[in-house]
Amino acid sequence: MHLRTRLKHLALAGAALAVVTASLPGAAAADSGDRGDRPADRGLSAVIRYTEYGIPHIVARDYANLGFGTGWAQAADQVCVLADGFLTVNGERSRYFGPDAAPDGSLSSAGTNLSSDLYFRGVKDAGTVEDLLATPAPAGPSRDLKELMRGWAAGYNAWLRKNRITDPACADAGWVHPVTALDVARRGFAVSVLGGQGRAVDGITAARPPVSPPAAPPAGTGSPGPAAPAGTAASDAVPDPDDAAEAARELFAPENATMGSNAVAFSGATTANGRGLLLGNPHYPWQGGRRFWQSQQTIPGELNVSGASLLGTAVVNIGFNDKVAWSHTVATGVPLSLHQLTLAPGDPTAYLVDGKPERMTPRAVTVAVKDGAPVTRTQWWTRYGPVVGGLGAQLPLPWTATTAYALNDPNAANLRGSDTALGFGRARSTQDIVDTLRRTQGLPWVNTIAADSAGHSLFTQSQVLPRITDELAARCSTPLGRATYPASGVAVLDGSRSDCALGSDPDAVQPGVFGPARMPVLRDTPYVENSNDSAWLANADRPLTGYERIFGTVATPRSLRTRGGIEDVTAMADRGRLTVADLQRQQFANRAPAGDMAAADAAKACTSALPEDPEVCRVIGDWDRTVNTDSRGALLFDRFWRKFTGTVKPADQWKVPFSAADPVRTPNTLNTGLPEFGKALAAAAAELRAAGIALDAPLGAHQFVVRNGERIPVSGGTESLGIWNKAEPVWNAAGGGYVEVAHGTSHVQAVGWDGSRCPVARTLLSYSQSSNPASPHYSDQTRLFAGERWVTSRFCEKDILRSPALKVEVVRG
Repeated sequence: MHLRTRLKHLALAGAALAVVTASLPGAAAADSGDRGDRPADRGLSAVIRYTEYGIPHIVARDYANLGFGTGWAQAADQVCVLADGFLTVNGERSRYFGPDAAPDGSLSSAGTNLSSDLYFRGVKDAGTVEDLLATPAPAGPSRDLKELMRGWAAGYNAWLRKNRITDPACADAGWVHPVTALDVARRGFAVSVLGGQGRAVDGITAARPPVSPPAAPPAGTGSPGPAAPAGTAASDAVPDPDDAAEAARELFAPENATMGSNAVAFSGATTANGRGLLLGNPHYPWQGGRRFWQSQQTIPGELNVSGASLLGTAVVNIGFNDKVAWSHTVATGVPLSLHQLTLAPGDPTAYLVDGKPERMTPRAVTVAVKDGAPVTRTQWWTRYGPVVGGLGAQLPLPWTATTAYALNDPNAANLRGSDTALGFGRARSTQDIVDTLRRTQGLPWVNTIAADSAGHSLFTQSQVLPRITDELAARCSTPLGRATYPASGVAVLDGSRSDCALGSDPDAVQPGVFGPARMPVLRDTPYVENSNDSAWLANADRPLTGYERIFGTVATPRSLRTRGGIEDVTAMADRGRLTVADLQRQQFANRAPAGDMAAADAAKACTSALPEDPEVCRVIGDWDRTVNTDSRGALLFDRFWRKFTGTVKPADQWKVPFSAADPVRTPNTLNTGLPEFGKALAAAAAELRAAGIALDAPLGAHQFVVRNGERIPVSGGTESLGIWNKAEPVWNAAGGGYVEVAHGTSHVQAVGWDGSRCPVARTLLSYSQSSNPASPHYSDQTRLFAGERWVTSRFCEKDILRSPALKVEVVRG
């Protein structure tokens, strides 16, 4: 930057901050909440200082103005992705994109736009989010959060009004509209129910009463239920319990999720200066509406926090300040329960509770459809929640003449997640993190790992979960539930008995959920670590036990990523004298635990399994057991491993079985005697050769992303290999191998403290700040990620003002 320009920006920054601290005019009146109205944003303003890689540092005098600056800055980077998400939560995808196309999956599991619209339009028609906003805190959102959301909508709208969209994804599109604070809240609701109703959208919108048989019912049973052309036959078919248990286990298995994470916090007992350290490595989608976005948010004297926000949220979800840092990992707690309904004789839309019939509540939902007539479908609701025809594609739940299933999602009454994040941003210690979780109880589907400058460490699985105790499950499970609950934590309770109601804990902010006293918590151990397994081995030397099955398992096999992570962080803690640089090295160590455990045995057995192809054996034997971009043999082993583990049950893959007494080192010893072993080796080699890929090609030559025509190599690897630096790439042999990353390492932060007022923090956003190909910040951090380089966080004022890339904007309504 030229000296004259830099001086201009410094002068502007000083003047703008003076305006902020002198108190800008108060926020305008709240918006009407109607879908098409623009919030009254006149008088709202903020100062945005941009530093390297387009990271905004937003300063405002209060929460409404801070929200305004955040909404403006998010729109500048992600307007098309944001606009697409607002179409989703307003049930308007079919109107613009047609009913049959699939959404990006960021806000629900819906398989088609029509299914998505029917669900979200139903939420809108029912006034669900309006009711939550009207609920007083702490059960409902705080005033500060409401002001943030109001300001966010105003900032987004002001950006739209004053700027031209350059992103080709929505430039000149007719579906980019102003939004309201209610729209922002609806998006927060969608995130909250992702693990419950959001997982069952297709099942909610497709559930139909059974088609009645033409014959009259037996005398005394009443008239037949209403006919439904799309309904199922009125049979008594129920899912096979064993099949349902396996389906539920697969549905909730961490290795099958599109989101995961690693995080580790070290206490001062392990560090060079006695202060805490935190490494957060969430694994999230690289495209679409579940991306992270970086910023720093400051209200002088009130809030000063830096980190990453999920798009469309007005708070920092994962981040740090000058005293504490935190990250999240997707937890194993099951945030839903099923209730098996005994239907009233002759009427499949009424169910019995203690022998008395209760009618279901029909909700007719109409969705506008592009180039077609509006579509109307009826959803059926009960005291437990909506009737579902299935839980994901894996677990069908047929609605028969005698039985139906309703889904309970306690997070459908939870709009508090952003209040939890806001409390974290204001925290001064891990104790404040605990206190915030006790007060807000807002996290629907994640664990929390934290460290602070005083040297404390924290792990807690503080989730909003249905209050399914093991005693309740034993007493009230149906035959189906007796199979699914032990296998997966999915309870199927007898909905015909009032004594099977979930009840309440005295310290819970809403009925039917666990209170904070029941949550797994581990504090001030040398390390706490989680890689999406249950809380049991947050510290391998201090196993957590005593929690209910719905939270997760105890004494069961851990994933290879968990096992590798525990090995790594235990060695780091034992070595001691740790610094932020050690966290950075761990992030890109790219060790493949599956390779350490199996490659030598595979290479040895390969000579017998493939005697005609010694090159395969040589390449696997010579592989360095990492997934660095220059690793030769990593690609061959990866393709072999996917094929082998995809065809052999986990218990059969190893000769030495799992032992709860040695959970990090067992199971082990690859079972190379299986016929699938040689077949998988041969198939992997044939696949690469057919694609013209050398068996010993460097990984980065065939694992890359393309941004504006530039190939950017990507290190890391898949879940089943046990890689910390996860990359779940998209295979396209004709395109050269792995040509995109679907999900994996996203916003990484390595944070510590040195006794000054400024945290020692390094960050990295793997897919960069903007999804607009015309933006200079479309792929700049992706290139850093490829080179395993980091961004030095500019948290303190002096560091922001020293940025050679400093650019200052004063934004107003």
